[in-house]
Amino acid sequence: MERLLRRIQTRLSIHAHRAVRGLIEGEYRSVFHGRSMDFDDLRPYVPGDELKDIDWKATARSGSPLTKRYVATRKHTLVLVVDTGRDMAALGAGGQSKRDVAVLAAGTIGYIAIRHGDLVALVAGTAEGTVFVPGELTEAHLERILQRIDSSTRLDGPASDLTAQLEYVSRAFRRRMIVMVIGDDRPLAEAEQKLVKRLAAQHEMLWLTVGDADLMREDWSRRDMYDVADSSGLPTFLRENPRLRAAFESSVTATAQRSDDLFESLSISSRRVTDEASVVPGIFRLLEAHKHARR
Repeated sequence: MERLLRRIQTRLSIHAHRAVRGLIEGEYRSVFHGRSMDFDDLRPYVPGDELKDIDWKATARSGSPLTKRYVATRKHTLVLVVDTGRDMAALGAGGQSKRDVAVLAAGTIGYIAIRHGDLVALVAGTAEGTVFVPGELTEAHLERILQRIDSSTRLDGPASDLTAQLEYVSRAFRRRMIVMVIGDDRPLAEAEQKLVKRLAAQHEMLWLTVGDADLMREDWSRRDMYDVADSSGLPTFLRENPRLRAAFESSVTATAQRSDDLFESLSISSRRVTDEASVVPGIFRLLEAHKHARR
């Protein structure tokens, strides 16, 4: 069995050079890590650190920026809420399986959380049920989470129902947590919006959307395409219709705008990714936006 976390670590090393990786980890720390007033020591400045934490006198003496380090007050729990229904087994906007993009996203943010001493838990499922994996602090635990996401998300699997997973989170967790949702590219129904609003008031929420494939792409014109929801096919002559293509593009833009407006109104930081290459920069931008959106 392939170790998914090893693949993610390798991809981080190749895709994200040291400065970018430092930015992501710095944003994670500055957004989510509370601290006591007890000064610990000094360390070199990492992009993403708060400017107010720089010790300017020590910086002047050393000639390079130094940041004050404080004793952390508590561990956080990162809850990954992942849609593992068959919608997420379909092709994404970049031509890769949305499942693979979701695994990379979950592994990246989970790996960073573990490196900073935070627990990582999983809430995943379909229309047929929800699975909860309690938080732990080891790479072996994160590997098990990634394997569960990967093996559960199948084209022949049950339908997606992210609402069921969000309802589970609203019932099961009373203590404030970091909740990161990884889901399909679709508008939320009114009932879902009310549920998300309630969760946003209780937890630190981030939302990562995996973009849908453009079935009318010219380079896919000779491939058979069908809807994973009901296995209905999309005939070639329809995919090549210019008016239908224009309507599709307009619908995609409108859906994305509605989602952005909703999340902004609820102070939920969100990001849309299209393929594996966009995951690392997408997570950085997501954390950066969340940092500046905090009240």
